[in-house]
Amino acid sequence: MVAVLALVTTPFRAVADVVLPPRCPGCGEIVDGDDRFCAACFGNLQALGPPQCACCGLPLPHDGDAAALCGACLADPPPFARARAPFAYGGPARQLLLALKHGRRLHLARMMARAMLRAAGDLPDDAIIVPVPSHRWRLWQRGFNQAAAIAYHLARQSGRPLAVDAVNRIKPTPTTKGLGRRARQKNVAGAFRVARPEQIRGRTVVLVDDVMTTGATVSACAAKLIKAGARQVEVLTYAHALREGQGSMTRV
Repeated sequence: MVAVLALVTTPFRAVADVVLPPRCPGCGEIVDGDDRFCAACFGNLQALGPPQCACCGLPLPHDGDAAALCGACLADPPPFARARAPFAYGGPARQLLLALKHGRRLHLARMMARAMLRAAGDLPDDAIIVPVPSHRWRLWQRGFNQAAAIAYHLARQSGRPLAVDAVNRIKPTPTTKGLGRRARQKNVAGAFRVARPEQIRGRTVVLVDDVMTTGATVSACAAKLIKAGARQVEVLTYAHALREGQGSMTRV
């Protein structure tokens, strides 16, 4: 049956590739397959990896112990156990996120999920995947929640269960663009509620979002999840904004 379907669909796929060829999500150049960057954009991705803070995952200035923490996490420990992202926010990674969020190119969530799982490594056996929720008014405006779209593919690719409605956003929050860390924390205070604590109690929650900037949103969600009984929370995003002075990164 699979072979028959392949014979039937292959000609149509070839025609579609001529009429609507796959394009790089970073720059729009034609590429030789779906869900991939062109060589130039791929080379401009800023990869995140060791040496990195054991908690937030941002780069450390020198090699050290795998358990080493950055100054920010030492001074103000976040409620999540660790955060990981494959790329720094900016360049082609930013363009990909914008194409998903504002261009409604939902198929890109599958591409993001693959890179995110590589950055995360093996997920705990008790992990359950929970997206950062959107408020109902934002869902009405945009038509979808990009974090939920990514979480769906993470669940499929990892084999871990998905709890898309475990957390609700009960208060609309203005855009956080341009706000500092303290302002963002104030902005999301009281914005989340764990709607289904029985789904997450005693488990590792993999909290999913598209991008992490100051960490205020995921920290607010993580704190609610821990209070509701989660064993621990791990944050997984496609991109993580660098702090000032962290502009020099490893290229892919």
